[in-house]
Amino acid sequence: MSVDFTFGGSMKAPLCVAPMFLVSNPALTLAACSRGVMGGFPAHSTRTREGFVQWLDEMAAGLAELENPGPWAVNLVVHGTNERLEGDLALCIERKIPIILTSKGAPKDVFSRIHDYGGLVFHDVASARHAEKAAEAGADALIAVASGAGGKTGTINPFALLNEIRDVTDKPIILAGGMSTGRDVFAAEAMGASLAYIGTRFIATKESLSDDYTQQMMIGCSAKDILFTTALSGAPQNWVRPTLIEEGIDPDALLAMKPGTTVKATAAKARYSKIKSAGQGIGMIKAVESAADLCDRIIAEYQDAKRSIATAG
Repeated sequence: MSVDFTFGGSMKAPLCVAPMFLVSNPALTLAACSRGVMGGFPAHSTRTREGFVQWLDEMAAGLAELENPGPWAVNLVVHGTNERLEGDLALCIERKIPIILTSKGAPKDVFSRIHDYGGLVFHDVASARHAEKAAEAGADALIAVASGAGGKTGTINPFALLNEIRDVTDKPIILAGGMSTGRDVFAAEAMGASLAYIGTRFIATKESLSDDYTQQMMIGCSAKDILFTTALSGAPQNWVRPTLIEEGIDPDALLAMKPGTTVKATAAKARYSKIKSAGQGIGMIKAVESAADLCDRIIAEYQDAKRSIATAG
């Protein structure tokens, strides 16, 4: 299935406001869609099936009020360990969610069920081998999660990762990891990406689920405040240093831990609720603002960058 990344001309820039666990919600997604970019949220942020139904209802009502909105998506964890997968997938099929952003595993049967109702599947990958498996399973596009991404991150430089994926498949690539401006979006497009993911920059928006304290704390951070470790979740992930310190965890001690070692259970339980995750683009968070205004500025930066290159040529 080929993908029209203009989505019927509704996109003003090749940008997706990335779905962030316990950050993204219908309000943030609708703000993105209203400005002509893609938005999305994780199904598992709702915690219950009933909450997910409510969010889908909010999306339907909000989209009905928008003229030519950008596309939207739901993020599903499609690994067999996700006990809610079958129920959440059934809801997505019932509601005919246009785009499903999948992660953790690449089950062909899940992709086929989404394709059966006309939905698109964009799957997270962090290596060329992951990309091969997802392409073979039928993913319509591959989300290349490079180093510097917030949440569960990749470990490979974006240039190297995109090139290695392109070497094994001609599937469209969506680049994620450390981007925060319209210039970054243009650079991703110049590298051959069909869309760019920006997540961290949107944590400090009025529509997000992040509390005021977290948003204000992130305004004072920069890339050096992001710590990469597997010790909290068992998976490669970027965390915000000040939130680790506040929970009594020494960041330097985490870095010194042997591969495969995890911290004590009490610290692990604090992840997400008190210990916050973000990407290396955190330094571009300068103030709490509306997501719509931020989208407009990123779009303008993208268009300016595009014009500058065209003029220079």
